[in-house]
This record gives sequence, structure tokens and C-alpha cells, in this order.
Amino acid sequence: MSTNPAVMTVVNNGTIVMDNNTIKAGTIAWQDERIVYIGSREGAAEIIASKGTYVEEIDAHGGWVLPGFIDVHVHGGYGHDFMDATWEAYDAITQFHGQRGTTTMLATTVTASHDAIGKVIRAVAAYQNGEMPYARLLGVHLEGPFISLRWSGAQDPKHIVAPKMEWLEKWVSDYPGLIRILTLAPEIEGATALITWLKDQKIVSACGHTDATYECINEAADYGLTHAVHTFNAMRGFHHRNPGTVGAVLSHNGISAEIIADGHHVHPVCIRLLTKLKRSDQVILITDAISAAGLSDGSYHIAGLDVNVQNGISRLKEGGNLSGSTLTMIEAFRYMVQEVGLTIAQVSRFASGNPAKLLGLESELGSLAYGKKANVLLLSPDLELQVVWVHGRSINEAI
Repeated sequence: MSTNPAVMTVVNNGTIVMDNNTIKAGTIAWQDERIVYIGSREGAAEIIASKGTYVEEIDAHGGWVLPGFIDVHVHGGYGHDFMDATWEAYDAITQFHGQRGTTTMLATTVTASHDAIGKVIRAVAAYQNGEMPYARLLGVHLEGPFISLRWSGAQDPKHIVAPKMEWLEKWVSDYPGLIRILTLAPEIEGATALITWLKDQKIVSACGHTDATYECINEAADYGLTHAVHTFNAMRGFHHRNPGTVGAVLSHNGISAEIIADGHHVHPVCIRLLTKLKRSDQVILITDAISAAGLSDGSYHIAGLDVNVQNGISRLKEGGNLSGSTLTMIEAFRYMVQEVGLTIAQVSRFASGNPAKLLGLESELGSLAYGKKANVLLLSPDLELQVVWVHGRSINEAI
């Protein structure tokens, strides 16, 4: 596909999924990274004639046109991890996930040493100053190290520590706006002060890897907790006399909830319950993918721990805990539609609109609308990914 800024890309004959409606046999057009038209093919003629010296037209053949996916919780893919903190790794991860529908993502860390986490923060900041030719890195999601030993999951227990405000203050001072989400256990000492500080910094405070009670989560929400990572996993479960972390997340109107939809982490009935109990703008689809995503079964490492992948399921060799996933967003999207039984419009919101809202970027990303960034996916009628455009440019070679 041409990258000439004078070129207008026009996709015809697609079912275009927008925020509040769906246009059948519609047309969408973009130029200079921005969407310039959405509507009927007939109505596009005037805008096409008035802009651009060259029009590149694509027939969607009745397929689906969706906003690009936004993955706020992803550790790696295709043999690389964001903890590698190298340009080569970040190109490989963003290309792999980008070519599978993720147009925007957060580099997610694991519980590690101060130096290892700081290295990732510096590497992401440097990468953002480059071309970013595939999926765009919008910042960092710090998953830990201020979490619960009891629910460490695939996080290395030896690096779990109490909140270190001096670490965060330095990172935020040096790289303002880079840290977008921080996952912590609200029950640990110092968590309340940290949640209050994160709110002041406009960093999303998320509960995860936590043994927090129902009451603790609700109190944390009063201080500024607004999000839950990989809901149901690595957190105190639900009981009818002790609702726990899960009960608080499901019932609190101010907490959004991530879900890993791979058929292994959460039963489809529980996913369906989540989507019934949470508001439609509060469910967020993620991958939690590790470096093994896109590769064959075998032995891998995450956060210094040995991992075994069998039949695409990643587990720690010691203890057998689930350790992230080998999922991609397009696979998660299809699972939500085909196995959980949700509509394409619903799942599009979970995969694109809601994460954009979580990050405060809904004016630019997350939906198809005039003036927004042209992060666009073309899927076949049976939801096979055909083309991925990031900021108006195709990156789908060798899908």
C-alpha cells in the first residue's frame, strides 16, 4: 500500500461497525492518517473528488470494518518480551501483534527489580521517538511489583516489594505520561497512599495479583482504584458469603474489568456473567500474551521463571500456575463472538472503544469516526483478518 500523503484510501462494500450504529454496504475513507468519510458509497463521491490526487479503492466483499484493537495488557510475542528492553524485541512484538489486529498497545512489565523495570521504561520512551512502523506503543503498564505473595501467579515472588514511591516519582518525573497503568494489591501496606498518588498523576490504578477482600476493594475505589486486571485470575475469588475481590469487581460501578478470552483462563459462562454485570463500557478484552505467542509448544521463560507451553496453554513448570497466554486479539475477538455468544459490535467496544476510554484517548482512538486516527481492520464475513491499517498505513504483509 502506498504511504504518499496525497493518497486517499477508500474501503467500499463493508459492514462498518461504529460506536452507536452499523452501516451495511458502507464506505470509509481516510487520508493523512485521519478518517475523512464514513457513509454510503454514493455519498463518498464528493469527498473523494475534493481530496487527494490518487484514490486507492478496496472492495471489502461484504466483510467487517472495525476499529483497530487496543491491548492494554500484553507482555510479548514471537519469541520476545517487553522486559528484553531492546529495539529488536519491540519491533518483533509490535509487528506480530500488529499483524493480528492490535494497532495500539501498552508494554506490560512483570514483577522484577527496580533496575529491570527502569530499563523497560527507558526503552519504551526511546522506541516512541522512533518510527514505530507496526502497532504503536502508547506507554507502559507496570504489573507489579507491589502485589500479593499469595497470588503471585507467574510473577517472581523474590521481586515482590511494598510500594516504593521514590521509584515511581523518579520515573514519572523523567518520563511524564509514559506510565499509563499500575497493577497492585490494594491490601498491602502503603497501597492507599499509592492509589491516591496515582490518581493525582492520572495513572490508572488497577487491582491484580491480590488477596483483597470485598470491603478492601470498595475502600480502594474510594481512593481512586478504577480497574481490575485479568478478572477472575490471580485474585481472591467469589463466595456467596464472602464476595472477595471478584465480587467487588463485578459489583462496583466505578471499576472496569479486563478479561482473557482464550477458553483456558475463564469459563465462557463466567465471561458471559461478567458482560451482564458490568456496564457495556467497562469490559476490556486483553491478551496477557507472553513471548511464546506465535510459536510452537515447548519450554520458555517469563520473568525469570520456567514455563511450559502445551496445546497453546502456558503454565509454570513449578506449581503449574497459568502464566500469561499465547493469545492474540483477533483470536480473543472471535472467541467472544463464536463461543461466548456476543455481538460483533459488543466485542468491538470491548477490544477497542473501552480500552481507549480507560486511557483517556477516546477522542483519537478506539472507534471509527470522522477525524479520528485511521486505525482500521478489515475482516472477512466469517471474521478472518484481511488487512490491518495503523494510522492509515497497511502493515498486514505476511499475515
